[in-house]
Order: sequence, then structure tokens, then C-alpha cells
Amino acid sequence: MLCCILGYSVGAQENGGSQPSQEVSEVDGLPVLIKHLPNGESVRNSTVFIQDKNALKSTIRDQSVLDLVEFAAGTEAVTAEYPAGKLLIVEYTTPQAAAFADGKFEQHLSENPGNPHIFYKRIGNYGVFVFNANDPVAANALLDQVKYEKSVQWLGEDPFMMQKIERYFALTGRDVAISTVLWIALVFGSTLAIGVIVGFAYFKYRESKRAGMTAYSDAGGLTRLNLDDLSEPLP
Repeated sequence: MLCCILGYSVGAQENGGSQPSQEVSEVDGLPVLIKHLPNGESVRNSTVFIQDKNALKSTIRDQSVLDLVEFAAGTEAVTAEYPAGKLLIVEYTTPQAAAFADGKFEQHLSENPGNPHIFYKRIGNYGVFVFNANDPVAANALLDQVKYEKSVQWLGEDPFMMQKIERYFALTGRDVAISTVLWIALVFGSTLAIGVIVGFAYFKYRESKRAGMTAYSDAGGLTRLNLDDLSEPLP
């Protein structure tokens, strides 16, 4: 806990004054970003909360990719030591800022492949790094444990409500049309199959009945004169 507070104070002093975190826990007053560290309780002694570039570069040394991190418009970071490596989470306040930084990070890492011990992944508005990682499997597993747990709620009326309603009706209409076509095809196929089965059964029944006759007549059971000796003799 003391290390977390010291890390927070370092970031504030480098900027020449107090700089409160964007989000602070109502329970213990710590920045919420610290609580998003995987298994945060186990790495509390190595946790450092950062709010400016000088504090970042003094905490994680000799990593050129960190020159691309800009602490503007409320950007914050937190770092901690894990068995898989040193984890760094940089939180941006908007998806646009996170996407812009993600592009710069990806380009830098692709142009400088000489350091294979750096693993990076964008998770929501987070840019997440694992430094000094010797085990790629463990490093990627650590990255997968970082979860972006933020939700956006409109204080007033949702300006995208009409688009959501239109999308809902479009998707619902599509699903109804597809369901109707599938239902008609199913009924038609079932009717055809039943007709074929019943017709075949009736045909086999007539065949078996005809096989038991000594002579065949197409009179259909009507009374007829036995002029051609086709009718069976009466018992």
C-alpha cells in the first residue's frame, strides 16, 4: 500500500503539483486503475501508479517504446512486477486516443524487433505491456488476465437511440423474413415427404392385393359380365 501511495506522489511531484486520478475508489481512496491489475493483492508491494512520462521512464528504464506514451487529457498508468515480467497498463480516456496510441506502439514494435522480451496488447482503452518476459506463454497469459471493466452511460437521452431502434427493427425484420422462408420450406418439404411415403405405401398395398388375384380386372369392384373369363368364379 505504501508503495502505491509513493508511486502516486512521484507522478504528482514531477508535474509540479497535485494531480488527482480520473477515478478513485470510494472504499480506500486508491485510483481505480490499480484495482484492475491481475491479482493486485499479491503484487501490492511492487505496484506504482504513474501520471507523467518522467515517472514512467524512471520506473521502467531503457524501453524506447515508452517514449511514445503521452500523458495528456487524463492518461494514467500503473505498473507491477509479476513472475512473467513487469506489467504496465496505460489507460487512455477515449477509444480514439487508445487507437491512435495502439497504432504507434504496433508500428514501433514491428520496426524494432530486436527486443523479443516485450509483449503488447490493446485491451479496450488500455495499452498493456509486459517487459522483460522470458516465457511467451506466461506473458500472453498475463495479458489475457487484464480486463477492461468500464461502462459508458449517458446522463441524458441517448443520442444514438434512433439508430439503435432502426437497427433493432431491421434485424428483427430480417430474422422474421428468414424464419418465414424456413418455415414455408419446412412445411413444403414435410408435405412432399409425407405424400411420397403415403403414396408408396398405398402403391405397395395395391401391389400386394393384386398379387393375390388369379386374374386382373380394372372394373374397380363393379359388377360386370364375365364375357372374357377375367372375373373369378363365384364361390
